[in-house]
Amino acid sequence: MGIRNKKTLTKTRRHTRDIDQIKADLLSPKHLAQHKNSHAAEDLPGLGKHYCVECAKWFDAEVNLIGHRKGKPHRRRVKALSVEAYSQKEAEAARGIGSLETTPASQQTKEVEMSS
Repeated sequence: MGIRNKKTLTKTRRHTRDIDQIKADLLSPKHLAQHKNSHAAEDLPGLGKHYCVECAKWFDAEVNLIGHRKGKPHRRRVKALSVEAYSQKEAEAARGIGSLETTPASQQTKEVEMSS
């Protein structure tokens, strides 16, 4: 018996943690520790010492981790993490179902006066 669909196997092998999981790691050290402890250190590259939190990747040496942080894929991931995800309310407003609640004009003028 061989593997029937090699494309699916390759996709799942390359799958990394999703953006929302990584954001949870960045916000909660407990969540990050739980993810790191789910893997045995002997099975990880470099015995699990060098880990890029933003990309959820393990590296075998600190030099490789530093080189990775200078690279374009890492910078793209950091940029993707900095952008806030759309909420359900925003999605419905874009479709025309609901409406976004805007702040009243009186509150906007107060904010402008405070920042001046």
